[in-house]
Amino acid sequence: MNQLTAREVSDLLLQNQQVTVVDVRELHELAYGKIVSALHIPMQQIPNELHQLGEDVHQTVVLVCHAGMRSQHVAQYLEGLGYSDIINMIGGMNSWASDVDQSMSVY
Repeated sequence: MNQLTAREVSDLLLQNQQVTVVDVRELHELAYGKIVSALHIPMQQIPNELHQLGEDVHQTVVLVCHAGMRSQHVAQYLEGLGYSDIINMIGGMNSWASDVDQSMSVY
């Protein structure tokens, strides 16, 4: 698993890379802000919602949560299933709010 900062993930998205961003926070946390292009699949629903990622286990998947811990657990889970290009966003949405989109709330 790779680890990227929020700014590095933003740069990746701005470069129009083929990237799937998955926000694993709970629904109520989205009120604080979200990455526009992100799929929302709460951590506990990942096993039942893998179909949303499609069948390409070699695609680039960036996982985000509040502070980076839940997304890291999901990243490890996906790697165990054979996904080969998994990125955990260090610091989660708090870092995104601080470093990329200051209009969002840090919570």
